[in-house]
Amino acid sequence: MHVQNNNSDTICAIATALGRSGVGIVRISGGKAKELAAAILGFTPKPRYAYYCRFLDNNQQIIDQGIALFFEGPHSFTGEDILELQGHGGAYVLNALRDLALSRGARLARPGEFSERAFLNNKIDLVQAEAIADLINANSQQAARSAMRTLQGEFSRQIHELVQRLITIRVNVEAAIDFSDEDIDVLSDTRVVTALEEALGLLSRTLKQAQQGALLQEGINVVIAGKPNAGKSSLMNALSGADSAIVTDIPGTTRDLLREQINIEGVPLHIVDTAGLRASEDVVEQEGVRRAYRAIEQADRVLLVIDCAELQEPVENLLAPLQLLGDKAEDQLRLLQRTTIVFNKSDLLQNPPITPHPLVHLGLQLPVICLSAKTGLGVDNLKQHLLSCAGYDGNEEGSFTARERHLRALENCQRLMEKAALGVSKHSLLELVAEDLRLSQQELGTITGEYSSDDLLGEIFASFCVGK
Repeated sequence: MHVQNNNSDTICAIATALGRSGVGIVRISGGKAKELAAAILGFTPKPRYAYYCRFLDNNQQIIDQGIALFFEGPHSFTGEDILELQGHGGAYVLNALRDLALSRGARLARPGEFSERAFLNNKIDLVQAEAIADLINANSQQAARSAMRTLQGEFSRQIHELVQRLITIRVNVEAAIDFSDEDIDVLSDTRVVTALEEALGLLSRTLKQAQQGALLQEGINVVIAGKPNAGKSSLMNALSGADSAIVTDIPGTTRDLLREQINIEGVPLHIVDTAGLRASEDVVEQEGVRRAYRAIEQADRVLLVIDCAELQEPVENLLAPLQLLGDKAEDQLRLLQRTTIVFNKSDLLQNPPITPHPLVHLGLQLPVICLSAKTGLGVDNLKQHLLSCAGYDGNEEGSFTARERHLRALENCQRLMEKAALGVSKHSLLELVAEDLRLSQQELGTITGEYSSDDLLGEIFASFCVGK
């Protein structure tokens, strides 16, 4: 469990977005919240009741009138006394209410400080705190549902179940170490082996669900590359469903990176259209090509767009725009593993191949999609291909939002538990098995915040909105 938050500061922030709106909220949390409520409202509100009343300044002049809510700690979101003032959403009103609270001893809240106090006061764990930001940032129904499942504790529940299973296994192993002279052979005890196998099965399912949630939240970066006039910008427009990129018959029209985000079945795709890859004397075009190569290096998936007129060209010629042939073999392989060949302008062929054969280079099979960005034929196939490359499973139910640090911790835990299981099968020293199990549990603890550094907490909550 976390240590109770001893910070006596009372914090205040405007909890709604800047700009004019029908309703705006000022949120106050801390030891002075009840005192501020009495001063601003003119009376002490009963906890968990809504009051329609006037908001008064220090001179008893009316700033606004609206809804006041008071929550007494520890029965509140932060675990502290909380006052919420819901008034009209004009900049003057909200700033005046905030400044009034500041004049009476509150201070401005840092980004995410309300959620941070909820975490420090054991109202939510770290996973649930992060889910608040993920729910705010969700850009699809699927992502929002995943974030809500995490906020409601589904991810945490599975982590806690894994921890309890590990504790049970550790108890048996530690007992065998402590009573080694009593001939307790835990490594030959099938109950320990079975318990480890079952825990690894649960961990595998949890990791898969977390990967799906992370994909719904983060998406993948897709870079469209190729020679000039291969139809890269047309493909970007076909994927996005909008005329985001200028399309002309003039080679080299695209000089800089063009970015667009789309959603396919709830998965965000961050698409980057790049300058045509060719040698040029034009300084501006040269810079565009350099930026294109940088984008390719950072891409999760590279779509190498090629004119269908080049269908019969040798694979080495087709891959030449990526400048693979002059690179090291390991660099080529890494890039090839992230590359899909897209033959465009299939509408110009009399008999375009519906399912082209994969191309083989350096022992790898490169997936091939044949389409027409102009007519849209084959674009849906490309979208499904991108989902498949991302690892999206539309049948996966119950996914919950997750972040890179969660996945890394789960993968580390899986590696350590597999190592412990191998130690059991090979009758390794009990102390080594026990240490792997201890580190496995510690990895799980970093997810919920049982083990967390101040630097990690600062990094997490600094990315939140002010007022959350």
